[in-house]
Amino acid sequence: MSDWKLGAVESRFADLIWQGEPMTSTQLVRRAEEVLGWKKSTTYTVLKRLCQRGIFQNQDGVVTALVSKEEFCARQSEEFVEEAFSGSLPAFLTAFTRRKKLSQEEITQLQQLIDESRG
Repeated sequence: MSDWKLGAVESRFADLIWQGEPMTSTQLVRRAEEVLGWKKSTTYTVLKRLCQRGIFQNQDGVVTALVSKEEFCARQSEEFVEEAFSGSLPAFLTAFTRRKKLSQEEITQLQQLIDESRG
């Protein structure tokens, strides 16, 4: 499951890909240099690592996502709740709302999610 954890720099790099895909690896190298100040070798090293983890692919010089950003974030969230709260969403929400009060709009959105999941 650690394949779904990215450091801060990896996250910024992944966002570059998600925002611009599909893109050639040459375009990605230029973009990483502009935004992150990376050299070509750094870009290819991190890209290879993320490809090995099954998040992206570099096929015939074209970089694309194998997993959408939304799916990636959903999996990260599931993993966090599983690890930190033994998979209990109510325990997570209890901990979350101890420090941050929900707005009426957030409560309404959560209630809609609950109603939809009931089917």
